[in-house]
Amino acid sequence: MKNRNLLAAVFGAIAVLTSSATGAKDWTHVKVGIEGAFPPWNLMDSSGKLAGFDVDLINDLCKRAKVGCELISGEWNAMIPSLNAGKFDLVMTLGINEKLKQVVDFTVPYASGVASFLLLRDGPVSSLPMTGERLNLNDKSKADPVMAEIGKTLKGRTVGVVQSTSQEQLINAYFGSDVTVRAYKNSGERDLDLKAGRIDAGFDSGVYGTSVLGKPGNDGLMMSGPLVKGAMLATEVALGMRKGETDLKAKFDDAIRQAAKDGTIKQLSERWSKIDLTPTFDVR
Repeated sequence: MKNRNLLAAVFGAIAVLTSSATGAKDWTHVKVGIEGAFPPWNLMDSSGKLAGFDVDLINDLCKRAKVGCELISGEWNAMIPSLNAGKFDLVMTLGINEKLKQVVDFTVPYASGVASFLLLRDGPVSSLPMTGERLNLNDKSKADPVMAEIGKTLKGRTVGVVQSTSQEQLINAYFGSDVTVRAYKNSGERDLDLKAGRIDAGFDSGVYGTSVLGKPGNDGLMMSGPLVKGAMLATEVALGMRKGETDLKAKFDDAIRQAAKDGTIKQLSERWSKIDLTPTFDVR
């Protein structure tokens, strides 16, 4: 999922949070920031309207929360500054991360995902180990040897990531001294360079990768390597909000739990990604 972070925006946002926490409000209308360039999570359809898993889900959650929601698209790396400036009240597709907890509050996760590599089938990088298998980076005895092997395979190569994401942070942390990391505004721009041979690999949400492989013109791409979670990866995806909006958080926490319990998240995520992204919290 674009289980994603806006780490580049964190330190600028800290200054905004030096003021006192926001007081309780009677929420009837909420502005929701959503990128619109990260399929199948969110995208612009042929008519220029927002669509995707995030869009279907937030419409459902807003009904459950009895709140009118206005969806507003914007560039990803501007989402948190815009949130804390009051342009949005909620931000979709925000990966839960300790750095971001310093500047925003999160709902409970509405999706649980993984990250993986994208390669050219006939490209310069050979297949990576543990393709299609889940790997938790927090299990260091198992994960570290696998990541070391991946690092050897990628040494001297260029890896494309989306800027201000936990995927960018991971590639820098694990392989930054051995690979060239190239950051892009969005996944689509990165994929164009991958297919053109200007970069050697991409690293992104596994849900995004699954979606891309099913689209015309992408026959030359493949997912390779483990389906990764843990460490600094923000694979638990939630709604972000300004600090102290406790009433708003409670409304949407409850709505998310209801949608998980009755199977709505499973249905919508499988419709858009073919993967059940139901979050890992106890929904009984």
